[in-house]
Amino acid sequence: MHRIKALPFDWQFDPATTALLVIDMQRDFIEPGGFGASLGNDVSLLQSAVPVVAELLQIARQAGLTVIHTRECHRPDLADCPSTKRLRGDPLLHIGDDGPMGRILVCGEPGADIIPQVAPRPGEMVIDKPGKGAFYATALTEMLRWHNIRSLLLAGVTTEVCVQTTMREANDRGYECLLVEDATASYFEEFKLATLAMIRAQGGIVGWTAPLAAVREAFGE
Repeated sequence: MHRIKALPFDWQFDPATTALLVIDMQRDFIEPGGFGASLGNDVSLLQSAVPVVAELLQIARQAGLTVIHTRECHRPDLADCPSTKRLRGDPLLHIGDDGPMGRILVCGEPGADIIPQVAPRPGEMVIDKPGKGAFYATALTEMLRWHNIRSLLLAGVTTEVCVQTTMREANDRGYECLLVEDATASYFEEFKLATLAMIRAQGGIVGWTAPLAAVREAFGE
């Protein structure tokens, strides 16, 4: 067993049954002109996580961990995008509209792609998800079972929405989860800090958090 110095207490895991789950590191959220920007957000705030996620991926790959990437995106006919999601708020561009990187949050469009700095390598799993959580309407549960995964390292964006939703889904399914603090980001720093506090509250009610430095140390990097 390996041990990571984490909060609220050390996290123990077996690399053979641990996967790194990287959530939604997509152009539509991180680059100008995408869905995140259409909502009025400063997308540069997410870019601080990019080099950290890149290093975390390197550590996981060298250690032989299972690596899984997710993308939030919808079918071209938007049959899996309810109107309550598509029409909510008053964005400059709605899901499915034509934007600078193709149709917003539509599978196969350039904006739905994962940014090059943290792109999947051949053989790594990529899950397209229509919801916030990575377990909803996807084959993630089956993939984790096939690979005998029991613990998850999580990273990606945004902290309080898709990352936290996925972590709570995983916790309810019996997975031990650790969120790498500096490998996640939000358009709202206070939301990120609140999410980290909620995750590790009450003895780790949702899971654990730790900085990349602690993960690096645990793997002897």
